[in-house]
Amino acid sequence: MIQVKELNHQFKIGKKKRETIIPVLKNINLEVSKGEIVTIVGKSGSGKSTLLNLISGYIRPTEGNIFINNQNVSELSEGDWANFRINHLGFIFQSFQLIPSMTAYQNIELPLILKGASEVARKKQTLDMLEMVGLSDYKAFYPSELSGGQQQRVSIARALIVKPPIILADEPTGSLDSENEQELLNFIQKLNQDHNITFLIITHDDQVAKIGHRTIIIKDGKIQGGRSL
Repeated sequence: MIQVKELNHQFKIGKKKRETIIPVLKNINLEVSKGEIVTIVGKSGSGKSTLLNLISGYIRPTEGNIFINNQNVSELSEGDWANFRINHLGFIFQSFQLIPSMTAYQNIELPLILKGASEVARKKQTLDMLEMVGLSDYKAFYPSELSGGQQQRVSIARALIVKPPIILADEPTGSLDSENEQELLNFIQKLNQDHNITFLIITHDDQVAKIGHRTIIIKDGKIQGGRSL
């Protein structure tokens, strides 16, 4: 599902004569198979979030190639990346990234509007997704009226609404208490088992890392190794 080959990335800071190059990722090679939960762990500044941003196309690698579903996404234009992203990838963020002026229903429905789905199709899929994540009774609630765990479930429902084969998650439990964290992890495992969704999860939390079929360790921009279930 995901292949990263000979990936290097660096950031440039400062102006031309005072420009400084900071290597962030060095010779990254990894593969994620269909139906896997793979967790990537590392300290703050290790490069794990940069790797996720590269895989999702929000930044372009300095060197190397990224393949998703056998397509070299490193070569896509910004417009093609946007189309590819909405059809192949779902995203879960630590801060939920919900639109505060929209209800739970409207937040979940939004990707279908962007995809051009009909109103009838949108209504059925959105109501089905609300039921799937256990929030049918909260469809008219705004994010501020929901608990952290409920907001993250809305975020997951929005990620799943276009039925992507891959979910990319960046510290998905970072804003949750321990009870809601465990509930979310159980839900991710259920989605993986019931729907064969592939998850690539960035985390510094050992509890989150434990749900992975494999864990990849990044230190100072390099893959140091990993462990499997």
